[in-house]
Amino acid sequence: MTIGCIGAGSWGTTLGVYLAERGHHLLLYVHDAEQKHLLQTTRENRLYLPGIPFPATLEVTGDVKSLASSEVLLIATPTQFIRNTISPLSEFDLSRSLIVNSSKGIERGTLMRVSEIIADVLNVSLTQIVSLSGPSHAEEVSRSDPAALVAGSSSLTSAEQVQNLFNSETLRIYSSDDIIGVELGGALKNVIALCAGIVDGAEFGDNTKAALITRGLAEITRLGVALGARTETFSGLSGLGDLIVTCTSRHSRNRYVGEQIGRGRKLQEIIDEMSMVAEGVTTTESAFELSRSTGVEMPIVEQVHQILFEGKETRQAITDLMTRSTKPENW
Repeated sequence: MTIGCIGAGSWGTTLGVYLAERGHHLLLYVHDAEQKHLLQTTRENRLYLPGIPFPATLEVTGDVKSLASSEVLLIATPTQFIRNTISPLSEFDLSRSLIVNSSKGIERGTLMRVSEIIADVLNVSLTQIVSLSGPSHAEEVSRSDPAALVAGSSSLTSAEQVQNLFNSETLRIYSSDDIIGVELGGALKNVIALCAGIVDGAEFGDNTKAALITRGLAEITRLGVALGARTETFSGLSGLGDLIVTCTSRHSRNRYVGEQIGRGRKLQEIIDEMSMVAEGVTTTESAFELSRSTGVEMPIVEQVHQILFEGKETRQAITDLMTRSTKPENW
């Protein structure tokens, strides 16, 4: 198959190499001309995924429109840039393309999930779109460490097509027809991961982090169900699975940002020194707005929002969480 991949960060490159190694013709789109030249000449992504050579079937391009004839279109771009990045493809008929989203976020302002952004910009049916999510650090997938993901779509047929495309002896894919839950789990866990990093940076212990992960999952589930997702999805790979790995791993960008904040550094200073995007920062804004608009109580999200954007002290935020009115655990 001919597969177009929009996004040459660590995850886009990993998935592109993975598919090219399985015999597909992979067109990897890079928006930056200098980076495109480096990838073409060195045949590896030394900035985001050093040491992983490109297969012969992987072609680097700087023209996003060259991906329009792809049978499968894979999107691996940070959420806030997706709309502008894919808009040149809106002039093409993509009604026969299978579109796979691997980005995890909620668009600022519109509060759209990624599949909704894609459908809005490209004028395609939601049944053509599949979101691939779960615990999957690029560094580990690229070296063939066993991992499992879930392919979510409103069309189970489309989800199963992606399942068959990606499934292998090192990457096991499950299918789901709850794309709302799959996308919200993948997006909202980044907010909880920021808080997990704050816990680490402030030198609290394992008990604190375990409580945070558990109650964070409760908040994610409450909001997800209010927005049309199924409860059980959040107990799966795109919910609990992704939450665990993002809150605990040294590879997690969102956990890293939170850790630095917990040590007393300023958010903008941290972001300015990073080469990759921590989706949880903008997702915190979107999650906070969704909480208010739906009336779903999300105290952890509220406190992270106050720390990031209102200058609240970390320890005061923890104290405020701990001294709230008592609740039953199933709340």
